[in-house]
Amino acid sequence: MIRKKVILALLLIFSCVSIQAQTIDKDQKPIEKIEDPDNLASEYFSQIMGVALSATSNLKLYQFVYDWIGTPYRLGGGTKKGIDCSGFAFQLYNKVFSTLIGNNSRNIFSMVNPISKSELKEGDLVFFKIGSRSITHMGVYMGNNKFAHASTSKGVMISDLDEAYWRKYYYKGGRLLASLRD
Repeated sequence: MIRKKVILALLLIFSCVSIQAQTIDKDQKPIEKIEDPDNLASEYFSQIMGVALSATSNLKLYQFVYDWIGTPYRLGGGTKKGIDCSGFAFQLYNKVFSTLIGNNSRNIFSMVNPISKSELKEGDLVFFKIGSRSITHMGVYMGNNKFAHASTSKGVMISDLDEAYWRKYYYKGGRLLASLRD
């Protein structure tokens, strides 16, 4: 019954959301921009994901994360059958931002400008050192101290940087170098 209600809610939301094609100057590759004139999708994602969205939020980012929530963890995985933290970030950046990034958290960290926690914006990357001197985990910042990641215990999920566990192991935030975004 709950599943049917969720499906009905999605149909209602996405019947009101329009998708328009735009182009990137460099490649002239079409990318989708999701518009949400009635803020229905924003409200839905805010409630389901626990992240407050604004009119400037990237709904494509939230849709991507929502589609992957619950995907099981698999070291070295890169599909919905199983994915690890860097594989999730790789897929997200490829599909949402049309950008290719590295395939492990340490390589990806070398591709970012480190930024402080207070500077984090939607789509930035967050890195953790869990029981190690080197980076062992990463996620994608969603706003309001929330980040999406593939956890070893629960698969793809959203967590809060203020939770004691994540606060303890947080290393740095990072924004992809401008040369890689263009």
